[in-house]
Amino acid sequence: MPTKLTKRVVETAKAKTKDAFLWDTEIAGFGVKVTAAGGRVYILQARLEGRKRRFTIGRHGSPWTVDEARKEAIRLLATVCDGVDPHQAEQAKTIRVDALCDLYMEEGASRKKESTRQTDRSLIRRHIKPLLGRRLVSSLTKADIELFMTRIASGHTKADIRTRPRGRAIVKGGKGTANRTRNTLSSICTFAVDRQFLASNPVLGVKDFKLPQRERFLSMAEFARLGQTLTEAERGGANAVAVAVIRLLMLTGARKSEILTLQWEWVDLERGAIRLPDSKTGAKAIMLGSTAVSILKDQPRTSSPYVFPATTGDGHFVGLQRVWSKIRKRAELDNLRLHDLRHSFASVAAASGSSLFLIAKLLGHSQMRTTQRYAHLTEHPLRMAAESTSSEIAAALMGK
Repeated sequence: MPTKLTKRVVETAKAKTKDAFLWDTEIAGFGVKVTAAGGRVYILQARLEGRKRRFTIGRHGSPWTVDEARKEAIRLLATVCDGVDPHQAEQAKTIRVDALCDLYMEEGASRKKESTRQTDRSLIRRHIKPLLGRRLVSSLTKADIELFMTRIASGHTKADIRTRPRGRAIVKGGKGTANRTRNTLSSICTFAVDRQFLASNPVLGVKDFKLPQRERFLSMAEFARLGQTLTEAERGGANAVAVAVIRLLMLTGARKSEILTLQWEWVDLERGAIRLPDSKTGAKAIMLGSTAVSILKDQPRTSSPYVFPATTGDGHFVGLQRVWSKIRKRAELDNLRLHDLRHSFASVAAASGSSLFLIAKLLGHSQMRTTQRYAHLTEHPLRMAAESTSSEIAAALMGK
């Protein structure tokens, strides 16, 4: 039964085979837990966000006498009434950025795609922890984040790290890396706000670095030159798998990872489609033209589930970049990235009169604003139509 807790009541209380609880009559929820081993711990039990929660105050004895524990219970109760978890409030004063990052990866990023988690993990390890890891989360300011981005952009975190006996991780930094790291840090700080470690997100309002537009669209002449180079390279003994992957990237507008990790069970040659169960934007269908279907039909079937299996081991093909570097150099397209093949596919679709809606469907964009970058290209067929129409009207006006 509840009773007013006093030194005598607490010290004479006993528990038999399991913990016993004594509740104070003066402060609702304030009590002491008595263990079978004789331990006595002051606690507060209260409702927070509709759930019954139990908060530990401390063991009986110096400094936690009954009176001091009761005062602490009153303070904690006031915090709970404000809707704040007192344990998190205390942790917010002492938690460091490195510990917050670990908590975020364990709990806050648990629903992200594994590829996104790997990117976050890398940015945290290579940039966030080295620059901010030892800082208290509660001390971060907008000025700190701006300096943080400047240091990444200037190469302060660049490194050449051996990751395994024959592997290296070359960290360059730069403005693009600074922008990506800022986005990850913002997600971490938003998580900290949700957990009441921060009152507001200090990253909000910090602007990204402006980057030069890197989109590169192949002209038809360049498409022809690249196609001829691929044919010559294949005849000269270049890796046939890499050549096939490059051709598919050109003919489908798919992302590199979508083709490299492609499995036979996702390929529907009869209907001319690839049906990915998951991608950057979720489940996705890639429509195939007849030439792309022919390339897939020509691929040998092996015991591997992958359309383009690794030369050794059970995974998918991984040597694409090395072959691509040689191909683009021979084609005199040194500034062309593999991802630019996706942009070029979309540019041809736009110039041929396809609407932005259709281009978004072809590329698998989940948001139309991502497709807006091709809006200016859709003006080409409109200009042709305008020229044809105006020429006819002009001829009529001249009596022709």
